[in-house]
Amino acid sequence: MTFICKKALQRALRPTSYVLLPVFLLSGCFNEPEPAYKSVPAEARVYLSEKSLKGKLDFTNAAVAASFKAENLAKIDYLNLDRNQLTDVSEVAKLVNLKWLRLNENQLTSLPDLKALRNLRRIYLKNNRLTKVPETLKDLPALTDIELSGNPITEVPDWLAAKPGLKGISLTRTRIKALPKNLEDWQSLQQLQLGDLQLSPEEMARIRKALPKTAILF
Repeated sequence: MTFICKKALQRALRPTSYVLLPVFLLSGCFNEPEPAYKSVPAEARVYLSEKSLKGKLDFTNAAVAASFKAENLAKIDYLNLDRNQLTDVSEVAKLVNLKWLRLNENQLTSLPDLKALRNLRRIYLKNNRLTKVPETLKDLPALTDIELSGNPITEVPDWLAAKPGLKGISLTRTRIKALPKNLEDWQSLQQLQLGDLQLSPEEMARIRKALPKTAILF
């Protein structure tokens, strides 16, 4: 499966090539651009995926506290909270040096104010309960990659389309039927995933024309 995803992305990166792929091929493609263990020191990585964490994230919780020392909160670069049952991650705002944040497959309906995370580059929010793109993402100047697939989001806000510096966005399996009219600020996008959306042929053609250098996966 990894080989197929890699091959599809290589084909999609050709300037004149646009690949239509089934969603089951796309779901594993939008992932960490490089494995965290290669780019983040071990002491700055915290893995809390599948820890049966429920409700509000609490750094004093025994299952959480066992993974790092409280005095090292400001040193954490990478936090993986995938596949829990979290509804509130306000504590994350304390991690002021955080660069990678994984929150896939939780029960989030919103995000807290994260503007303190000035260094955050990548956020993964796949398969939560978000009905709109969290506006706090607007305040993150270093953000390059946003994973929002599998959420009941109905529209892409204009502020997101106007956010410069983005490299990867996944909106696969959302309820979006069209993108904003002005996509000029998305010229930096390297990858845009729009799999399993109810986009008209005309809308897909418009997006392709607006982003000729972006690998777009419908």
